[in-house]
Amino acid sequence: MPCWYYEKKDLVNTPAGKAGLDPETEARYRREGARFIIDCGTKMGLRYDTMASGVVFFHRFYMYHSFTDFPRYVIATCCLFLAGKVEETPKKCKDLVKAAHSLLPDRHIATFGEDAREEVLTHERILLQTIKFDLQVEHPYSYLLKYAKSLKGDKDKLQKMVQMAWTFINDSLCTTLCLQWEPEIIAIAVMYLASKLTKFEIHDWEGRIASLRQNWWEQFVEGLKFDILEDICHQVLDLYSTPARDLTDSPPPPPPPPPPPPPKSKEEVPAPPPPPTSQPPPPPPPGFPSSFNYPGSFGQSQYYGGGNYPNYPLQGSFPYYHNYPGYMQPPAPNTGFPYGQQRFPPPPPPPNSNYRPQTRRS
Repeated sequence: MPCWYYEKKDLVNTPAGKAGLDPETEARYRREGARFIIDCGTKMGLRYDTMASGVVFFHRFYMYHSFTDFPRYVIATCCLFLAGKVEETPKKCKDLVKAAHSLLPDRHIATFGEDAREEVLTHERILLQTIKFDLQVEHPYSYLLKYAKSLKGDKDKLQKMVQMAWTFINDSLCTTLCLQWEPEIIAIAVMYLASKLTKFEIHDWEGRIASLRQNWWEQFVEGLKFDILEDICHQVLDLYSTPARDLTDSPPPPPPPPPPPPPKSKEEVPAPPPPPTSQPPPPPPPGFPSSFNYPGSFGQSQYYGGGNYPNYPLQGSFPYYHNYPGYMQPPAPNTGFPYGQQRFPPPPPPPNSNYRPQTRRS
């Protein structure tokens, strides 16, 4: 199997760089592709490991091909489609294409061609040949949980540190760290960064020998230098210092249309709009509360924009445990069924008929 870990000089001398693409633009294309895979996977209800595998396939593909030769959003859809089969969470190609089209503007939808499904299936074969059918991918998530269980200290601070480290792993997918270091090293680096930010000092762990003075991460990876951890932490933190204009989709949106020309004569002057009435808005229909606080909703949550707020959640700024794969709403009161599946009484029999309810034979 090929080695998928590169030196920094190799990450600069990529096919996209040889084609004339500057490193900043290539890094932005990688971020956009990774975030698109995560957004599309979240929309399809895929697990975090499936989305992470798709991002790794995406980064590996463009170590052999250029962004100028293969549209990044088509390849990103192929990577997510392949990752779903690899991680045993398959989705239909037409459903992935539909989800991708709902997230992309028209100028990027056009790169899928007339038959988007066939385009994805064709590029999937190219993807498999490029990654040389190496489908085994490990992620730092499992190492993070494994290493955190061996640490000792305040449980609340430890849980907060693990939660922050998990977020750093999610964001590291937008970088090329998966092409530089093994997943266990990335897990240790984000744990070190999260411990510093949460002020959780790691002084004790399982199997620690008091007579030996060693760093806590040396029990997991022997000989791991501090310079490597510092370099990984800087790459993760540099992602948050990216200007907001680089986080938007590219190319920039077209300019707004020019305002209409002024009317030529008084006859062509449109009538002014009627003054707003002082009457209150009509009440909501019966059975539909205006606050949207029905069972299973998030109500007036500041994160989810419930109630009369038409805003959608901001990524990375809300409690993400609601988006965990397999998350289910609590059962409705006095029932054993989730919301939307309450048991209702059977309908009455039709009038003037010989209808008799069926009973189980003894």
